[in-house]
Amino acid sequence: MTPTTATYRSRFARAIFDLLNPIPYGLFVGTLIFDITYAATGNVFWGKGAAWLVTTGLFFAIIPRLINLGHVWLFSRRRAARIERVDFWLNLLGIVAAILNAFVHSRDAYAMVPENVILSLITVALLSIGQFALAFARFDFEGAARE
Repeated sequence: MTPTTATYRSRFARAIFDLLNPIPYGLFVGTLIFDITYAATGNVFWGKGAAWLVTTGLFFAIIPRLINLGHVWLFSRRRAARIERVDFWLNLLGIVAAILNAFVHSRDAYAMVPENVILSLITVALLSIGQFALAFARFDFEGAARE
C-alpha cells in the first residue's frame, strides 16, 4: 500500500482532494504569467485577468485545504508524516500570499506593479516546493533501484 492510499481515511475525501488540489496551483501559475505580462506591457487586460485568476484560485483552494487540514491535524487515525505537515504549512503560507496578492490587484491601474509579480512568485514557489516535497516523499527509491 502506498503512503497516499493509506493516509486518507475517506476515499471520497481523497478523490475530492485529488480532483480540486491542482486547480488553484494552475490558476496561481496563470496569475504569475499574467502579472509578468502586465508588468512588461502595461495592458490593463493582463492586470484584470490576473485579478480574476488569483480570486478564482483562492475560491478553489478552500475545499482541498479543509480536507488537508482534517487529514493532517484533526481526524487522522495515524500521525501525519512530517512532510505532510510541511506541505500543509507551505500551502497555507502560499494562500496567505495569494490573499495579499488579491488585495494588491484591487489597486488602480499600474499601481499594483511590482508587488503583484513578487506575491505571485512567492505563491507559486511555496506551492511548488510543497508539491515537489510530497512527490519525492511518495517516490519509492528502493523499488526504482531494483527495476
